[in-house]
Amino acid sequence: MNKVVIMGAGRVGETTALILAKQEICREIMLIDVREDAPQGVALDIIQTSPFFNFDTRVGGSNDASDLADADLVVITAGIPRKPGMSRSDVLETNVAIIDGIVDDILQYAPDAMILVVSNPVDVLTWRVWRRTGWPRERVFGQAGVLDASRMATFIAMETGFSSRDITTLVLGGHGDSMVPVPRFCTINGVPISHFIDEERIQAIIQRTREGGAEILALRKNSSAYDAPGASVAAMVDAISHNRKRLLSCVAILQGEYGQTDIAMGVPCVLNERGLAEILELDLNAEESALFQRSAAAVSLDIDRLES
Repeated sequence: MNKVVIMGAGRVGETTALILAKQEICREIMLIDVREDAPQGVALDIIQTSPFFNFDTRVGGSNDASDLADADLVVITAGIPRKPGMSRSDVLETNVAIIDGIVDDILQYAPDAMILVVSNPVDVLTWRVWRRTGWPRERVFGQAGVLDASRMATFIAMETGFSSRDITTLVLGGHGDSMVPVPRFCTINGVPISHFIDEERIQAIIQRTREGGAEILALRKNSSAYDAPGASVAAMVDAISHNRKRLLSCVAILQGEYGQTDIAMGVPCVLNERGLAEILELDLNAEESALFQRSAAAVSLDIDRLES
């Protein structure tokens, strides 16, 4: 991949750019933000780490949307963050106006790019971007499941003492209180987690996963999470840039999968150089399916708010 543009030079955008640069996932990174001089400062700070991390990725900052030109992938992190006590849906009205303006700029300056939505509420905003662009769903997708799965894996590692490298987890549904961690598909080097953790502790881990972002927000008080979100975005960009065909849980536009249509939800997806290459439809049991449909109903409420 040649050029990645990050719309929004806040904490998530900055962390994403630093990781992409350090790992040399692309040749050029451009941070664009409406705040005068802010993205230029972030870019200069990142590029000055290159002697320590041994990368030569070009990193720039701009306040001009025309610098979207020639982007292979646009990562949208712009928007207001939630504050303690707020849900992700509480920032919907403000952030959708911001996203609409960004999408219009992308349509004008980068009509051939793919779009990765990170801003919250990510499910409904991914749907909004898809509808506003009119592009195929392969080119518009969102980040959430990768982050939620990493949180769940971390909590399992903390519970068991095993290395997080050996832990595989799966989280479906909306990125919020109704997300659906699926312990049946969670393993430690291939062994189901139920072999190591009793049901009561598994349920506690599931609940902590659902509240993972809120827990960090409550502890930090003046900031949402940004390190793990940035790393999650970088993992997705790496899969696309290097055509890895990775199976990751992403926010995707559903067109009949899991009994849902015209909605964006977290589901297992294959990412390759074309973007979202495939959606894997799992055979969920009755309990898992009911939880997924409940999560879909919550996302649909936000979509209905936009349409009304």
